[in-house]
Amino acid sequence: MASEDKSPVRKGAKNSDREVDLTKGYAKTRKSLIARLENWDDQRTWDEFYQTYWKLIYSVGIKAGLRHDEAFDTVQETILSIAKQSKKNLYDPKQGSFKTWLMNMTRWRINDQFRKRKKDTAMPGGAWEDDRKTDVIDRFEDPKGDLLERMWNVEWKKNIADMALTRVKAQVSPKQYQIFDYYVIKQWEAKKVQDHLGVSMAQVYLAKHRVGSVLKKELVKLEKDAKKD
Repeated sequence: MASEDKSPVRKGAKNSDREVDLTKGYAKTRKSLIARLENWDDQRTWDEFYQTYWKLIYSVGIKAGLRHDEAFDTVQETILSIAKQSKKNLYDPKQGSFKTWLMNMTRWRINDQFRKRKKDTAMPGGAWEDDRKTDVIDRFEDPKGDLLERMWNVEWKKNIADMALTRVKAQVSPKQYQIFDYYVIKQWEAKKVQDHLGVSMAQVYLAKHRVGSVLKKELVKLEKDAKKD
């Protein structure tokens, strides 16, 4: 009898199911992380850090070839490692950007997951002894390789955009954001947005201008903050 798939996201799951499972995985990992920071004075800071960067770390882990449960473990272990280093003041901005530092911390935790997978002799039929997986980790461990760095840069930009949009939502009306989402992000035609939401064409163009202006400012702020870190 086949074993039950216990990974946070089921194979072949629909998008709605995937979103629910990711939410559960996020909540479970966050709860576990905070529990492991139980005696720390800056729990709130690391909770905010987790909420800001978990998707970035998770997405890179998945693209690197990890399973969903492994990717969530990578998120937790990466943030715990960073928290411990920060507590000891081991991060020196003069040695490189925060973006690169976070990438390297994530790379090491991804490698840890591949090593754990290799050592797992309980998997039937040597399921994790796939040469393709070995190739992935070898390329990540190669100091000259840039595979993970390329993926990191793509996901970093996506994460910055998501963070900016989250900030924008708090600064504009729900209606304006909804119009902007349909017209600019989903790229619906203006007439379709007008008919679907029951707004005027002037409202569509006004929302594009106002929300777009706020978004640009937040993107600039986030990019500057990343460079300063």
